[in-house]
Amino acid sequence: VSTQSTWGLVFSGNQPAMSLVMERIPDFRHILRIFNTNVEGKQKVVYALRGIKGVGRRFAFLICKKARINPNCRAGELNEDQMNKVQEIVLDPLGHGIPQWFLNRQRDFKDGKAYQLASNNLDTKLREDLERLKKIKAHRGLRHYWGLRVRGQHTKTTGRRGATLGVIRKK
Repeated sequence: VSTQSTWGLVFSGNQPAMSLVMERIPDFRHILRIFNTNVEGKQKVVYALRGIKGVGRRFAFLICKKARINPNCRAGELNEDQMNKVQEIVLDPLGHGIPQWFLNRQRDFKDGKAYQLASNNLDTKLREDLERLKKIKAHRGLRHYWGLRVRGQHTKTTGRRGATLGVIRKK
């Protein structure tokens, strides 16, 4: 016996039908591999792209807009052309009309250009920047090296749990 409630939900017996039922799509992939990252295929495209390091919420929406992908479709439904288009946009966002202020690495130290870094490139650049700061003995580099707070936070009373050890007594 199925009845319809005032909100339009169809009840069969005493269980409401509220689960997400997806149609069987022949080319649906449950795990996608983009930029050396496993991306969940069951999530919507925008939220799945956020799983890639260096791609945030706003950038993911902008990628979908530039690639003409429906942000409400699932990531597993993307075909090869759409996946390649997403990778092209992340690799060359300026060439696809994304403004320079939107990128995550502006005025690079070596050449002064703006880049959108993702995945392994982001980790590499961050490591290089920290090594450069340590090498020139900048205050920020030394604080990173010592494992202390870098951005001017107070350290007298907070952050006492961590790598620092107490006084070691002699026996």
